Amino acid sequence: MQSYSKNSEEAKVIGLFFSDEPVGYEIIPFSRGDEDYREVIIAQWASGEKKVIKLADNGFTSPERIKVWQRCAEEHRRLGYYCPEFICDKNGSFPVIDYKGHRCTVFAEEFSKYPTAEQLEKDKVEFQNWWDDAITMVARIAAEKLDFAEFPSGYCLFERFCETDKTDEVIEVALDWKKYADTLPVEFHEQIERIWKLWNDNRNALEPIYKTLPTSVFQADINNTNILMDENGKFVGILDFNLCGRDVFLNYLFRECRIEISCFQQTLKTVSAVYKFSDIEKLAAPLIFRCVEPLFYNALDYLKEAGEDKEKIKLCLDRAEHELTADFDFAAYMG
Repeated sequence: MQSYSKNSEEAKVIGLFFSDEPVGYEIIPFSRGDEDYREVIIAQWASGEKKVIKLADNGFTSPERIKVWQRCAEEHRRLGYYCPEFICDKNGSFPVIDYKGHRCTVFAEEFSKYPTAEQLEKDKVEFQNWWDDAITMVARIAAEKLDFAEFPSGYCLFERFCETDKTDEVIEVALDWKKYADTLPVEFHEQIERIWKLWNDNRNALEPIYKTLPTSVFQADINNTNILMDENGKFVGILDFNLCGRDVFLNYLFRECRIEISCFQQTLKTVSAVYKFSDIEKLAAPLIFRCVEPLFYNALDYLKEAGEDKEKIKLCLDRAEHELTADFDFAAYMG
């Protein structure tokens, strides 16, 4: 922890939100490339109290979006889940300031009362310890059909998350898959073209249906760094809303699921206890699966890991083609 200095840039940021001077602070960089500058300041007072101040210069952080994140966190708390409270500056706003050569939007948060699942890893907190409870929370948010976000979540399909994106993430990764697959030995090219056509045909079939599906406003980033648990390893809530936005519930579910088909099936069964799927959602489920799963990050990683091993390459391609053609009966798990 750095000692507090009144003349530092960090002190000026802290002073926008809090009148009492802290005894020190910690700086955590979170930048992801030149177009996504992020930094977190954790300030601590003599009493031991901590507050979190977040700064961002990117295409998806603005005062208007933060107000939606704040509202989404409030909706989670209304349903009984813990989320750290957002804190406005002394003027009741989320200011935009010059900071370390960047034009940053700034907001503050309560320091979480609970550790994340990642912080509890030493006690072997696994995915299974929190997944059902977390995805049930998401289903309850979906059932609310929240409509206060004009912009999509980071998981969006058929639209861009922010102005700097060229397309949605799914098609971006699919294009990367195709680019890499085209470098494979010529004997695989016929299957690659077949897979690519299947994927595009499926996406085109999904688009008109997708626009009719129910939406809500989701946090949109469930992982062990954002899941909050009590000291006994019980799920209590969530933090980190910077990918928050409007989204189709089924898309959200399938983007969060593990790659095994059993995870998709069991997840649908779990959430159907608190969410009633419509007939159009049951129809759309296999189309969404075929859009978001066969050519996504894991498929590309496995293909690259296969290297020059033709047997492994064939297994990767066969799996993608199977996922694009198999008749997965998701409706049977959707209540």
